[in-house]
Amino acid sequence: VSHKSNTRVKANEYCLQDEIDQIVLQEAESFKEQGNAYYIKKDYSEAFNYYTKAIDMCPKNASYYGNRAATLMMLSRHREALEDSQQAVRLDDTFMKGHLREGKCHLSLGNAMAASRCFHRVLELEPDNSQAQQEVKNADSVLEYEKMAEIGFEKHDFRMVVFCMDRALESASACHRFKVLKAECLAMLGRYPEAQSVASDILRMDATNGDALYVRGLCLYYEDCIDKAVQFFVQALRMAPDHEKARLACRNAKALKAKKEDGNQAFKDGNYDVAYELYSEALTIDPNNIKTNAKLFCNRGTVGSKLKKIDQAIEDCTKAVKLDETYIKAYLRRAQCYMDKEEYDEAVRDYEKVYQTEKTKEHKHLLKNAQLELKKSKRKDYYKVLGVDKNATEDEIKKAYRKRALMHHPDRHSSASAEIQKEEEKKFKEVGEAFTVLSDPKKKSRYDSGHDLEDDTGNMGDFDANNIFKAFFGGGGGQGYSFEANQCMYTNSCRTQQYFLKTI
Repeated sequence: VSHKSNTRVKANEYCLQDEIDQIVLQEAESFKEQGNAYYIKKDYSEAFNYYTKAIDMCPKNASYYGNRAATLMMLSRHREALEDSQQAVRLDDTFMKGHLREGKCHLSLGNAMAASRCFHRVLELEPDNSQAQQEVKNADSVLEYEKMAEIGFEKHDFRMVVFCMDRALESASACHRFKVLKAECLAMLGRYPEAQSVASDILRMDATNGDALYVRGLCLYYEDCIDKAVQFFVQALRMAPDHEKARLACRNAKALKAKKEDGNQAFKDGNYDVAYELYSEALTIDPNNIKTNAKLFCNRGTVGSKLKKIDQAIEDCTKAVKLDETYIKAYLRRAQCYMDKEEYDEAVRDYEKVYQTEKTKEHKHLLKNAQLELKKSKRKDYYKVLGVDKNATEDEIKKAYRKRALMHHPDRHSSASAEIQKEEEKKFKEVGEAFTVLSDPKKKSRYDSGHDLEDDTGNMGDFDANNIFKAFFGGGGGQGYSFEANQCMYTNSCRTQQYFLKTI
């Protein structure tokens, strides 16, 4: 009787447990159905909540995990979705949707090989599954783009890498590794705002991502914000102590800053040779740092101009503007060097570039001055004709005229060939023309200011060089000047000197 009683009790317990299980299952199914309704409405947060309730009621049901995985994928929570889909196939290895969702999560996170394995498992369960067939192709494409990007990075073909990563991210939208590689290559291409944006998006989702911290630092480093860059490199190394790129960049940044500051100090102290060497050493540290190197080339160009190495200074400034076409200071420095070399066409071009970029009063003045010097350079250089400096005194101008006028006077070359006579006559006229302008304070002032003298003096070509010559040598008594007589006196004087030398 006792045995029959115990059996009856156990049977009742089993029945009661079955009833409880049925009630729990019904409630779990109710939660699942509510989750499905919210999923259809695209209210994924509520769908997630109800699928979670269903899982809590029945933690061994594979489909509940599969549904929650689908919801998490829509919420872009791919890592959590991956865990749910993996749990689903652990509970039921024949759960086709579970394998498919696991593959999609792997692919979204950039693990194309794992994704491919999942999709092939789906095809084992359902060989004609068109979705799995397409996903296998997507996974293969991502693997191919990865290989191409790796080759491109080794060849420093950063545009190719960006292209490959953009294509790969169409399938692997949640892959931080691909995004970081793209951001790094954007930085290497000088597209800093884009690189910063990609890195910042990653850090918003994962503040400890060492690669993203490195890229943020790299952008700042290449924009010549070295102190801030070092802070990001240090933070990256704190999160990832073995991050070799961050360590190398941090070392380069500190070395570059130190060399540049030492060069600046040497320049301020007037040690131009030392400054030149320090800037040269700084330029060897990191050829990829375009902005900083542009400044270093310009600084070295400034030192070169101080050392009278004008051609070298122009070359350095040219290298600076090739690296950074917006670098106004380099254009200004090169323009001044061109002015020093009296290469006014080139100076005007540089000043025009500067003024188009920054229309300031100072830049306008510099451009006008260069244009004036260019205009003056197109005229006859009367100072050069007389062989005097532009700061020559009145006496120096007279002495120069006397010397050049006698040297080129037509009578002196009367026995020369017709060609030489014509050339000397031309020079004689130019000397007279130069003296006419430079000996007259008003004309000289206007000439020095770049004004056209034709408006004041009539046609300069109509003046008579012989009249100027006679007026200069003729004296106050109105007596004419005889080149032959002067030449005879000069010859007799020489003979007298030779006579006395012989008798001594």
